[in-house]
Amino acid sequence: MLDAGVCARALGARDARFDGLFFVGITSTRIYCRPVCPARVSYPDRRRFFESAAAAEGAGFRPCLRCRPELAPGRALVDAVPRLAHVAAHRIAAGALNECSVADLANDLGVSERHLRRALEREVGVSPLELAQTHRLLLAKRLLVDTVLPITRIAYASGFQSLRRFNAAFNERYRMSPSALRRGQAGELLGPTRRAGSDHAQAPLRLTLAYREPLAWDALLAVLRRDALPGAEVVDAESYGRTVRFGERVGTVFVHRDRPKSGRTAPPSLTVDLSPALLPALMPLLARLRHLFDLDAEPTVIDAHLEQGGLAALVADRPGLRIPGAFDGFEVALALLVRSGSRSNTSAREAMRRVVQVLGAPIETGDPALTHLAPDATRVAEAGISTLAMAGVAEQTANAIVRVATMIVEGSLHLEPGSDVNATHRALLNVDGVTGVTAAAIIARALQWPDAFAASDGRLRRAAGARSISELVARAEAWRPWRAYAAMHLLLAPRHGEYRRDQLRW
Repeated sequence: MLDAGVCARALGARDARFDGLFFVGITSTRIYCRPVCPARVSYPDRRRFFESAAAAEGAGFRPCLRCRPELAPGRALVDAVPRLAHVAAHRIAAGALNECSVADLANDLGVSERHLRRALEREVGVSPLELAQTHRLLLAKRLLVDTVLPITRIAYASGFQSLRRFNAAFNERYRMSPSALRRGQAGELLGPTRRAGSDHAQAPLRLTLAYREPLAWDALLAVLRRDALPGAEVVDAESYGRTVRFGERVGTVFVHRDRPKSGRTAPPSLTVDLSPALLPALMPLLARLRHLFDLDAEPTVIDAHLEQGGLAALVADRPGLRIPGAFDGFEVALALLVRSGSRSNTSAREAMRRVVQVLGAPIETGDPALTHLAPDATRVAEAGISTLAMAGVAEQTANAIVRVATMIVEGSLHLEPGSDVNATHRALLNVDGVTGVTAAAIIARALQWPDAFAASDGRLRRAAGARSISELVARAEAWRPWRAYAAMHLLLAPRHGEYRRDQLRW
């Protein structure tokens, strides 16, 4: 159970990742709420924290009518409906209903179509199709304003199955036609297609991803560079690039930090250039990129808390440090496991290069650094231990990789945001060859869990100046519920006065 100090910090940040893990009772009103309740936060001396809604009611508190504690995602069977709605809403936002029906999504989630509709209407207040329609129209509006793509291509890229349906939905929701919106926009459009005489069909599409400042972009790229899969990913001092597959659609995507022109102010953003072939998969692609770069974090809240926890000097060196996420959860597990079983970063990189060449599908990109798609869990599970061993992966590590891949294919392991953190952690630790340090790193990155922490990591203890595991655990209490960010700061700290990128560990 989280202590009062940890709960108070999560409550102050209104971090949705802690919704359902605890409840706060207000002694003056005898009402208890979720940590994401929109009501004004009460004075600290009027708060009591409870591990469950039942405990709060047992202490004489009644549920809040605004945040409705009964809807909080939790760990008990009665919380299955909120958890289902949470996962379904994220999948719909990533385009799950663009090519599939509600029945298909329900079947994928292991529930009936009626139950899925009821869960979303109870949690979100709209039907699955209405929620999907909102996401499609918002993406279409963005493409109309920020690109010079033909309206027909925008309609299909946004998930609509016909131009007629797109025009009708746009007119109904926004009371204007798509072409009228585009005519009403002034200013320079984004993307290389703005140049006269350019080939619209072949030129990369350029979009932006907004984030909250500050952003420690160099440190983020350094970690991604260390764990990049050679041939499938390329990271230099300024940008990140990779090959991408969504079904039958393949292409490349490149991301770099946007630097506004002199004298111009613009919201902070990353610039994304992607292959036109990936347009139909734009919604899931953008969702994965936001996860990869941790763009939904609240850096000012996290930094302020870690400063108070004794890490002010480290935060000052890298304000806005983010936890690198995962474009694909299995890819992160593959890279981390190969590295954990290698003698050095150089040998790990060579082993990953061979794995990509052997198990990654070749692809023509025009970029000599991007030659293959990253191996997926199905391909690795089918290849088996011997194939990985021939690629230079140690036998115990190969066994762990194949086991993790098999669990993902079977559906007993889910390495994606929203998955059960405790269940995933237990499943990973049950795999021979997966250490507590590696499991914590996978949880932090693939599940985007901000409090992942491996006190057994000797390098982390040395970086923190702790003499024992118990001392590190005690010290880390001041960093909760963002211990994963604290660990990143510590492991990126310069050693002997020198910042060495080859020593990055997380």
